[in-house]
Amino acid sequence: MLALELLVAKQLPERGPLAAVYGDDDYLRREVLMRLRGGESAAFFTGKEADWRDVHDALTTMSLFGDDAQVVVVEEADTFVTANRDKLENWVKSPQSARTLVLEVKTFPKTTKLAKATEKVGLAVDCGVPSDNKGGRLNKFTSAAKKWLAHRAKHVHQCELDRTAIDRLFDLLPMSLGLMDQEVAKLSLLSDSGVIDLPLVEANVGDWRTRQTWDMIDAMVEGRSAEAMKQLDKLLAAGEEPIPILAQVAYTLRKFATAGRLVEQAEAAGRRVYLPQILLEAGFWKNKVDDATQQLKTIGRPRAVQLSRWLLDMDLAMKGYNSGHDAARLELERLIARLSDAAKPARVGR
Repeated sequence: MLALELLVAKQLPERGPLAAVYGDDDYLRREVLMRLRGGESAAFFTGKEADWRDVHDALTTMSLFGDDAQVVVVEEADTFVTANRDKLENWVKSPQSARTLVLEVKTFPKTTKLAKATEKVGLAVDCGVPSDNKGGRLNKFTSAAKKWLAHRAKHVHQCELDRTAIDRLFDLLPMSLGLMDQEVAKLSLLSDSGVIDLPLVEANVGDWRTRQTWDMIDAMVEGRSAEAMKQLDKLLAAGEEPIPILAQVAYTLRKFATAGRLVEQAEAAGRRVYLPQILLEAGFWKNKVDDATQQLKTIGRPRAVQLSRWLLDMDLAMKGYNSGHDAARLELERLIARLSDAAKPARVGR
């Protein structure tokens, strides 16, 4: 099954005893893993460190408290599959519980016994992006990706994505679905009507300013206030407006705010705080988790849990009493100062 088909499906297909999530697109793999969980609790293992006995125990051991994980995920599982192929084949043939083992792998050759067995009773989801148009593969993928982006705009970002706007996004951006999702999230905040149309896309997407803003955000969350101020100066001097800059900043900072809340919830429940998993749940791409972990530690818990309020106050100010260009700029500079390394944050977690 193709990842984009799964992500827009109204009903989740049967997972069976084993589901393989494979392919070279990190964003698609992460989104598919979340969809396969379906809101259920999950146990996570890292493939390079996972032992079959521990994974098997997670699949078969019943908890006295009824909080069992119904999905057991082994991430980066290529080496795990190689080392335990016979055990995995036996699990697919004769599962000992109704739980699903999910393997996140880069490759899952259809010619292997494991893949053939999974195709019969489980689920294999292709998260690859075609590198060429042989047999019309890239054209088919692009068509499916456009339908997916419209679906995600409606159901995740609560906005309508005009057909001409979709086509323009695919003209302006590389074939990176994660990047497209980020841009739609930003545009949804800029749209007053709830519709993302062609003029809105052309005014805010696809040039060096977008990349410059991401560089500025990195400097902000890493406490490098002088560099962040410098990047902000360049953006404003080039004609960028403060409110679109805030929209892009808010998209990232809200994820850190979510992560801060998840840390507090985990500690309140007496659970171990594992930041990489928390940041994944907060919405960061897997290949950005290492950087985001260090950035969250730099932000610190006291500031992380205040980010949502700061952003709301800024949004109200920049659309109200501080709507003038210079006043709105001051709001952005104040946020940079709040996140500077001058304030010593408290430890967030491990």
